[in-house]
Amino acid sequence: MKLSEISEICSSQKAFLNSQDPGLERSLLMHLPDIKTHALVISGIRRCGKSTLLRQFVKKLEREFIYLNFDDLRMADFTKADYSLLDKVIKDSHVSVLFFDEIQSAGHWELYVRQKLEEGFQLLITGSNASLLSRELGTHLTGRHISKELFPFSYQEFCNFKNYSTGHDSLYNYLENGGFPEYLKTGNIEILTQLQTDILYRDIAVRYNIRDAASLRRLFLFIISNPSQKITPSKLTAVTGVKSATTVLEYFSYFEAAYLIHLVPCFAWSIKAQSLAPKKIYIADPGIIKTGSISFSENNGARLENFVFCTLRNKTTDIYYFSGKNDVECDFIINPHDQIQCIQVCWELTTDNQDREIKGLLDALDFFNQNNGVILTYNTEDIILTAGKKIEVIPAWKWA
Repeated sequence: MKLSEISEICSSQKAFLNSQDPGLERSLLMHLPDIKTHALVISGIRRCGKSTLLRQFVKKLEREFIYLNFDDLRMADFTKADYSLLDKVIKDSHVSVLFFDEIQSAGHWELYVRQKLEEGFQLLITGSNASLLSRELGTHLTGRHISKELFPFSYQEFCNFKNYSTGHDSLYNYLENGGFPEYLKTGNIEILTQLQTDILYRDIAVRYNIRDAASLRRLFLFIISNPSQKITPSKLTAVTGVKSATTVLEYFSYFEAAYLIHLVPCFAWSIKAQSLAPKKIYIADPGIIKTGSISFSENNGARLENFVFCTLRNKTTDIYYFSGKNDVECDFIINPHDQIQCIQVCWELTTDNQDREIKGLLDALDFFNQNNGVILTYNTEDIILTAGKKIEVIPAWKWA
């Protein structure tokens, strides 16, 4: 590349960035450290607001910065040798803050980031591929980075953004639309469908050299049409046309690295037992389920459970489900080693399902020697005292 090209790209990208709506102040913003000794890395699914978050952060710092988005067609020819040209652009700009977007698209980026840290620059980085980021950070930036994850708007952020009051109506609206900022601004459904296409083909099929992109898409459509379900890879081969269970697992790892899905293991004290049990699968955002699903059923209970998972995942990664006796389950076991919570989720408690829902929760409470549990519903509130346990029935919108 040419020095003039890189300089022009930096200038035009920064001008575009600064022209954008400042956006809703994210709850993560107050937890970002102002630090020069470590690179600040924000990872998350595409279009969830990572760049906006760091722009808000830079504004708080009140420092001039260089901005470069590596996921730009004009940067396609950028090579290791071109970092010296980028050095020249940075030197001429007299800035102390370097803001690099979608850094995983650049080769040898981790070596360059380490170099700039050692030169005393403040590094702000975003990325959309968890496995690529963690591998390179772990290899070359061990002890020199602070990582934070950003997700689409939470329910509370959604209500703030839309100026809605919390309640079952706004919760249903959130379950319909999700939390991707640009989609909520425009209401253009093509934004979400194109996002899914970009991730599937650009970030997964092209990056991992997958020739059978049709089977990759069929698998994706199947799992987003069946959120909050236990998944057995061997049973998905016939349904999706993927050749083997091993390939299904590989595709799952790609989906998870791109933050499209999250896999939750069954709780067991033994790591081997955890690995052998089926995992439950959750989708990154309600909007993806609504726009990508090929199911004709609303399946409100599964969508509510997926919502509860996403809310929990914003706070912790220590999440499991519990398989009890007689095929009953407890949907979520949170932090089993410290301040454990047992949570069951159902759209509503009825005479048809309350025995099963309560039994699954009681099995988990007994197993973990706990006296209090929670059942989250769409809009039911109650207290149940049974078998020496206290179960609070709470509307999910009030709990979130």
